[in-house]
Amino acid sequence: MNSMLQQSWPMPSAPRPIVILGTGGIVADAHLPAYLKAGFPVAGLYDVDRGRAEALAAEWGVPRVFASLEEAAKADAVFDIAAPPVAHGEILESLPQGATVLLQKPMGLDLQAATAIRDTCRNRGLVASVNFQLRYSAMMLAIRDAVRQGRLGTLTEIEVRINLATPWHLFPHLKSNKRVEIVSHSIHYLDAIRALVGEPESIFARSFDHPSGELADTRTSMILDYGPTLRCLLSINHQHDFGRRFQDASFRVEGLEGAVIATLGVLLDYPAGEPDALWLTDRRRDWEQVPLAGAWFPDAFIGPMANLQRFAAGEDTVLSTHVEDAWRTMALVEAAYRSGDQSGMSIPRP
Repeated sequence: MNSMLQQSWPMPSAPRPIVILGTGGIVADAHLPAYLKAGFPVAGLYDVDRGRAEALAAEWGVPRVFASLEEAAKADAVFDIAAPPVAHGEILESLPQGATVLLQKPMGLDLQAATAIRDTCRNRGLVASVNFQLRYSAMMLAIRDAVRQGRLGTLTEIEVRINLATPWHLFPHLKSNKRVEIVSHSIHYLDAIRALVGEPESIFARSFDHPSGELADTRTSMILDYGPTLRCLLSINHQHDFGRRFQDASFRVEGLEGAVIATLGVLLDYPAGEPDALWLTDRRRDWEQVPLAGAWFPDAFIGPMANLQRFAAGEDTVLSTHVEDAWRTMALVEAAYRSGDQSGMSIPRP
């Protein structure tokens, strides 16, 4: 019965070639493995560090490394922008009018940058999507389908709990950022929650730095207000460096009739990770593990590209993470930071 839950996005009938702009670690760890698995042709790579691009092309059998962004932009391809967010505006301006584009998340580092990116895409007529890939993972697609089928009933609980040790040294570019945890990590959960239950009425949030770290913040508490009966909260701690026993990376959704719990395995012992897992129960049966058709990394990276190509070809009517929708995820992130900038209600003193 649980195998009937949707776990993958339909493939385009005629996949177009892809040109990847940027060749950082995420391209080697997720983009290229996902595209190879899906059978998406990668026509070429470009990076300001040509040596890195050439090494990656040789490793993955990519036929071409472009000498410049201008040369890459002339390709008849779908453009996968895997460069840092600060470079997105310049790259978008270099692409042909009406190009089909997948942007690495986040959509800029704040709402002002996200708005500029959205406006550039509008002005240039780009068919553009943002790579918020968690919502395309097998486990999240299955959860969304279970909710859509009514198997959980009226939703009452959504909880994301992250309590582990993230190797932040793998992301040295984050050291200079004034905002880190929400916009670089918890943004995935906020986007997945939006895909599941829509827009909250408001958000309460506070992020914290850690005395042992060099980053602006690595821990967050958030509550999303969906009215009086749906409790939605996120407890995020990337500094639990006391062994594996009590580390956790879970996404729980409950309703009046059933519940699901997902384990986000890639976060446990990142980047090696552990298997993702999904468990489901309802009033008629005990907890049952749902076999998953893929993992968050790298399999979920197939979904955004498949949806983008199908939408551009007229095979999908909705582009799930269109820049217009992604802007709303960025607006939620911005609201979270603004909430954290405000002081809480003072406690009356005798």
